[in-house]
Amino acid sequence: MFDIRRYSIHDGPGIRTAVFLKGCVLSCWWCHNPESQSPAPEMILHEERCIRCGSCVQACPHGAVAWVDGAPVTDRRTCESCGTCAGACLADARQIAGRAVSVEHVLDVVERDRPFYEQSGGGMTLSGGEPLRQPEFTADVLREARRRGLHTVLDTCGHAPWEVLDRLRRDVDLFLYDVKLADAARHRRFTGVDNERILDNLRRLSVLGHEIVVRMPVVPGVTDGADNVVAVSALLAALPRPPRVDLLPYHRIGVGKYARLDRRYRLPQTDAPTRARMDQIASTMTAAGLRVGGN
Repeated sequence: MFDIRRYSIHDGPGIRTAVFLKGCVLSCWWCHNPESQSPAPEMILHEERCIRCGSCVQACPHGAVAWVDGAPVTDRRTCESCGTCAGACLADARQIAGRAVSVEHVLDVVERDRPFYEQSGGGMTLSGGEPLRQPEFTADVLREARRRGLHTVLDTCGHAPWEVLDRLRRDVDLFLYDVKLADAARHRRFTGVDNERILDNLRRLSVLGHEIVVRMPVVPGVTDGADNVVAVSALLAALPRPPRVDLLPYHRIGVGKYARLDRRYRLPQTDAPTRARMDQIASTMTAAGLRVGGN
């Protein structure tokens, strides 16, 4: 797990606790949680906080941090993300994204806000990364949450063997299901995988009558083209139970995280979509017979 957020209001109905698991098959160009993609812990460096005290250089047991031109520099090829340097850092400039947790720990944290769930119709949301990258843990958390009478949401890109979804779907009250691009080649280009399995799993869940909200990121130059909007609309409208669609406008909130992970951000010149474009997309989807929200 790399984060757990209490009092979340954007990850399903009501007030919720959102649990974010590491690991994702996709590597979307616009991902705002790049620390979620690798299943392993990762070191995050806030260079602007560094006070050049040298504690990290002395603490690292692997020799991955060295003085270069008066500043500590980390060799990420050597770094094992053990967290020793983060523990020694006096300025909180170094942090580790990802830690092992138990099912009991997760549910104990989630249970702290049960009165808010009961009053608002909320509950627990499993997100990521991609929770289906940790299928057994995800299944165990969902099962225990249902046993405790908690409303459950699974926020997923849907890229997993059907057997994985089939095993845990009965413990999911609501699927938040990402649909980004209708064209398989463009999907592969911008996410690293094609969308055949994603769309097949979506159809299966719809056939079985599950409650689904499709979330479509509106990324200028990638997902917002008229051809894609029309194709996605037709695909969703043809499902046995056409889902509500929430349109999620692209934002740049996560851009700074890439530098902290020593990675390149692949959409540096992209701005948020205009209000007019969001309204146009919503109108196209509404005309196709879909319920649209979130824009």
